[in-house]
Amino acid sequence: MITVTEKAAEQIRLSAEQGDMQALPLRLAAQKMPDDSIHYGMGFDDAGHPEDKSFTSAGIDIVIAPQSFELLQGTTLDFAELEPGSSEFIFLNPNDPNYTVSQEGD
Repeated sequence: MITVTEKAAEQIRLSAEQGDMQALPLRLAAQKMPDDSIHYGMGFDDAGHPEDKSFTSAGIDIVIAPQSFELLQGTTLDFAELEPGSSEFIFLNPNDPNYTVSQEGD
């Protein structure tokens, strides 16, 4: 399962409205790189495929190709301010070797 946070869902809806793509699902993709890191992609998709996994999270329709689905299992898609004044989508993916969980009080 992939989870979309409310902040990410708000931004996805805004992007869909700005691009006049409200009727299209969001495609998420992941690819394992030679160094074992994971490269992510996302965008609105007007060409679904019968083998795609599809579901809804936070009101966002999502499609994922089978080869990406396994890499994205357990991922949370968020929209966060990483630096003051600069927000972006982030993939919090426990399958990614670069993923770390910050513990409360660290």
